[in-house]
Amino acid sequence: MSLLAVSLILLVAALHAGFLVLEMFLWTRPAGLKVFRQSREKAEQSKVLAANQGLYNGFLAAGLIWAAAGGRRDVALFFLGCVVVAGVYGAATVNRRIFFVQAVPALAAIAALCLAG
Repeated sequence: MSLLAVSLILLVAALHAGFLVLEMFLWTRPAGLKVFRQSREKAEQSKVLAANQGLYNGFLAAGLIWAAAGGRRDVALFFLGCVVVAGVYGAATVNRRIFFVQAVPALAAIAALCLAG
């Protein structure tokens, strides 16, 4: 894998680790309320679901780190593909901004992997 591809994979992993923190630990705090543009009441009602979402984001981050550390192009493409699908779905069902925050970095990493051969 090229340095660019590994760097982009690790960027996507860092984003998903950040989503884990926001969803699992900061969901009902000022930072989480601001990022997700919701009221404290709505956040309290949905915090268990958000924590579950955060856990899945952690699994994505772990898979991407594993792929980058082991030079596993196939594993990287699988997890990046999962991120793209999640980003497209989130953009279609929640907010278009999700596409740019989640799917675009993953697509850039996929492109870097494919260009590196």
